[in-house]
Amino acid sequence: MIIEKYNKLLNMKLQTIYILAGAVMLTAFAACKKDLIKNNTNPNAVTVDKFDANNFLTATQLYYTGSTDNAIEVEETEIQGAGAMIQHWASTSGYFFGDKYVGAPTSGGWGSFFDHTYDSTIKNAVVLYTITQGNPIYKNLHQIARIMKAMAFERITDVYGDVPYFDAGQGFNKKIYFPKYDKQKDIYADLLKEVEQATDSLDENADKPTGDLYYRYADDQIASWKRFGNSLLLRMAMRLTKVDPNTAKAYVTKVAGKTMQSNADNAITPHGTNDPLTINRIYRGIGEDGDMQLSGQISKTFIDFLKDNADPRLPVLSYVYPDGFTPGDDPAGGSSNPDDQNGLPNGYDAGNTAHGILSYQGPPPFLGDLNLYSRPSPIIFNPTAPTLILTYAESEFLLADAAARWGIGNAEDHYNNGVLAAMTQYAVFGDSGVVNDGDAGQYLADNPYDPSDGLNMINTQYWACTFFDEYEAWANYRRTGFPALIPVTFTGSQSPGAIPRRMYYSSVDKQVNTTNYNAAAAGMPGGDKITSRMWWDVQ
Repeated sequence: MIIEKYNKLLNMKLQTIYILAGAVMLTAFAACKKDLIKNNTNPNAVTVDKFDANNFLTATQLYYTGSTDNAIEVEETEIQGAGAMIQHWASTSGYFFGDKYVGAPTSGGWGSFFDHTYDSTIKNAVVLYTITQGNPIYKNLHQIARIMKAMAFERITDVYGDVPYFDAGQGFNKKIYFPKYDKQKDIYADLLKEVEQATDSLDENADKPTGDLYYRYADDQIASWKRFGNSLLLRMAMRLTKVDPNTAKAYVTKVAGKTMQSNADNAITPHGTNDPLTINRIYRGIGEDGDMQLSGQISKTFIDFLKDNADPRLPVLSYVYPDGFTPGDDPAGGSSNPDDQNGLPNGYDAGNTAHGILSYQGPPPFLGDLNLYSRPSPIIFNPTAPTLILTYAESEFLLADAAARWGIGNAEDHYNNGVLAAMTQYAVFGDSGVVNDGDAGQYLADNPYDPSDGLNMINTQYWACTFFDEYEAWANYRRTGFPALIPVTFTGSQSPGAIPRRMYYSSVDKQVNTTNYNAAAAGMPGGDKITSRMWWDVQ
């Protein structure tokens, strides 16, 4: 199986990456205090005559799934925050601030992704970009570095709005220790330019990056990257649906026929053992924190959607763990039977008040024990489970959206392709993740495309297929307004009766980069609030 080849590659690269990490750490300790404050990296500390730059690609792809700091930002910002806001996840625990939109701006979860991403993904991506620039032996690796760097910045600007971009990671090269926050409009213009140019510059006759966890063993590595680049370009362009539809349409037209063509094109990060660098980050953040695993359930909104539509993914994605289960135990003995699955309603705490789960009347009423509610299945929730980065299903739903809005292509064809791909993409998780073609086809037959409700159908399916990619599910919801989620109303909410539009900025950066933070907050319509709308999320 091809995933086994990638796991071997991962294991071979691991020792070298740790040598790289050690060298970078030694350089960091020798750096000045300002460098330490802003996590800037000396791109010459580890030179290509000693280390292959391909190892930085491996590191960047792994860090894109989460940091090695116990994947704390995945636990906090992505799952407890975005995942609960988008009603994939639910919890009565106060740690899941996105469930009820609570928590002061200084609460760590809001800014955890900001703090950790600049120190991990962005740092490695900028180093990779720098040490490959202008080096002919790394012609393709440099273009891939541009694409990876752009994808990382797309995610962070989608979460916060205006963020450090042009000056980020430039402490060593340009002595910029406190980078300004750039306007999201300018960031997106550069992201589109970078991905377009990089994708067009990939050369079949040049280097084949050996550190590539996505496509190293694909039949045609560079062609796969071209399809990935065009699919990412599609996603970035579609973010502009509301604010700049003409630019969005131009890019959709450009990439037509050049995006992913099947699930074989899916970009997937394999994961290894319990090593902090290779472990699946959602499992590390939630599964290895016992309190968090027991505190987080799948939302009733999501389970009901799957059950009401007889979705064959239900037993792949959800599971009722056995009675008395303790994190770390063998989960065998629980149930994946669709009839046993129940989602936890969002917006309730553990009490017996009007907002307490004990008072919930359903239907069905509170089951009497939180352990009776569905949690992510061990099929997809384990230390070595792969991470889906960008998929054929997503790209087809985005093309369907564009066709439904603007008549670019055939919406029904792209919707059909997306549904079938979304049903079957979990085969990468092993035999237990397989949804057979017959069940996938029956689901499509039972849920045929209806052009009168096209955008809702397309983007609700997008929401379903991005379970575990919570930043993306949340971004697409804000772009489209679908699915038609019912916001939570809860006493003390920072966004009462409305799903948040962004996260608060990092309270750490607010303290150490105060002048630039203040300028960014002042430039954000409404200020640094979770109700404020970023540039592409125009009302």
